[in-house]
Amino acid sequence: MGKNKKKRIDVVYSTNPDFNFDDDEFEDQETLDPGEQLLYVSIDRKQRGGKEVTLVEGFVGAEDDLKDLGKFLKSKCGVGGTVKDGDIIVQGKFKDKVADLLEGKGYKVKKKGGN
Repeated sequence: MGKNKKKRIDVVYSTNPDFNFDDDEFEDQETLDPGEQLLYVSIDRKQRGGKEVTLVEGFVGAEDDLKDLGKFLKSKCGVGGTVKDGDIIVQGKFKDKVADLLEGKGYKVKKKGGN
């Protein structure tokens, strides 16, 4: 119970003696094959003090797989970044390079935005 207790959002107290917290919704999703995924790559400047980042959105799967993909992209671009809220954020303007790397791994990629 200890580990799952932190995931219990919006459950305060139940008077039902047969109540069992259903934490199925918190289980990791199964990661889809790269060919079945459509990822969106864009340049983002919002809420970043004018700094440009490359944003990868649309990944469907486990958090660990997303982090591995983020680590791969950051290492290939030679920059830092993070994985947050289901998105991969790579520091810098690498939209074309990231799209090419993802296509090389078998993902379907769409570039969003101009330049």
